[in-house]
Amino acid sequence: MAETWDVLVPEQIDPSGPESIADFADCTGMDEYDSVDAALDDIGSYDAVIVRVAELDAAVIDRADRLQGIAKHGAGLDNVDIEAASERGIVVCNTPGANSRSVAEHALSLLFALRRNHRSADRHVRGGGWDRGAYTGRELTGNTLGLFGFGAIARETSDLAHGIGQEVLMYDPYVPDDDVPARVERVTDFGALFARSDAVSVHAPLTQETRHAISTDELAALGERGVLINTARGPIVDEDALLEALETDTLGAAGLDTFAEEPPAEDHPLFDRDDVVLTPTSAASPRKRWPE
Repeated sequence: MAETWDVLVPEQIDPSGPESIADFADCTGMDEYDSVDAALDDIGSYDAVIVRVAELDAAVIDRADRLQGIAKHGAGLDNVDIEAASERGIVVCNTPGANSRSVAEHALSLLFALRRNHRSADRHVRGGGWDRGAYTGRELTGNTLGLFGFGAIARETSDLAHGIGQEVLMYDPYVPDDDVPARVERVTDFGALFARSDAVSVHAPLTQETRHAISTDELAALGERGVLINTARGPIVDEDALLEALETDTLGAAGLDTFAEEPPAEDHPLFDRDDVVLTPTSAASPRKRWPE
């Protein structure tokens, strides 16, 4: 490998990242190409890649003749074929906790937006309306928030939720009992997490075990006033079951930062619903500081 590394980085990345490795690396953003696919077609030109959601499957890695390392800006590695990378001697690493606060804040902002009817109230005012009584919403204080998965992001979410007076439940069979804070109640039955919560926020990795883990039964248990928040991975939620639950008033509302297919189709049936707030997988990508 050359003395200076050529590093491919995501379309949007805080300048402090590339600046921190400028003494040994030349960084190229994926947005300097016509598309992410075009950037990955040129993967053979790079010694390392920093990735968020771009898919580094076996076919991409097979073209990466110079690649020495793959760094995930985040925790989940479901978009990286680790086996293919290992076979080629490529080091794969992630950064758990790097964006935990950002995602936690985003998850709660979706919950606030839904409970206070921000989407429909905004459209009402822009249309010339001023019916204050129709958009009063509900306070979050005193509600119960369920967390599916209890890694770094969920822990941050639980701290924020406690700060506004919510009770917090968690379900994660891989976290030891002595690693659960005293003010968070563990539930050992997955269905009970939904039955006992006013809202459930998803913070689990995408695995074969968690794919479509949230479907008809879980949404029915959450109930007609319940809210589902997903800032983790789209396929954890069965989108067909979610749409049906919303259409039949089995579920109250949903806030999604991630989808089964990204970007979702232009005619996605969730787009026209006032009981759904959608964001473009932006939970982990805020500015941590104002630009100079």
